[in-house]
Amino acid sequence: MTGTQVVLALDLLGTVTFALNGALTASRRVRLDIVGVLSLGVITAVGGGLVRDVLLGATPPAAFEHWYYLAAAGAGAAAAWVIARPPRGLHRAIVVLDAIGLSVFCVTGAHKAIELGLQPAPAILLGAITAVGGGTLRDVLVGDVPSVLTSELYAIPALAGATVAALAGTSTAAAAPAAVLGAVLCFAIRMVGVHFDLHAPARDPHEAPTDE
Repeated sequence: MTGTQVVLALDLLGTVTFALNGALTASRRVRLDIVGVLSLGVITAVGGGLVRDVLLGATPPAAFEHWYYLAAAGAGAAAAWVIARPPRGLHRAIVVLDAIGLSVFCVTGAHKAIELGLQPAPAILLGAITAVGGGTLRDVLVGDVPSVLTSELYAIPALAGATVAALAGTSTAAAAPAAVLGAVLCFAIRMVGVHFDLHAPARDPHEAPTDE
């Protein structure tokens, strides 16, 4: 497979897993009908890519230009509707799906930015936006504080994976292995954070301010 084909395969994998995860996560938080489940699943899957493409000026966005993105998102969301409210035993699976989506989107987002001529630093940022954007839109729509701002290590793994993809993405030969390596790195950091309940440093909102 060429580097472009590897990145596309990762992109579609992320689309399906994020749609499934997004719809299941949303339906656990609020009562949704079939329209709500499908809508939030699709928004989670393609929302980050839409934001990335608009910021890059790549219009129409890939999700609207290529039918298979919306098809993959719809398939994942429909699967979530069939599963309905998953038993507690599936919670781990939902977390893993989220980590997979996060991992592949951070590298494909960075790769696309590099392809369009951006320098590594903004490409890394856009990779992270691609990874967390859909979940952020989902959380806002269901009235929650976005999980990227409050949960275990989330944005940090996305930035790490995007960094690997962006720094090696200028080389055609290295693009595919860099994308896979970046995705694996992001997934590993995310799952380590989940397993050990690690969090980025945060301030307690009830902590009294110190006097200067």
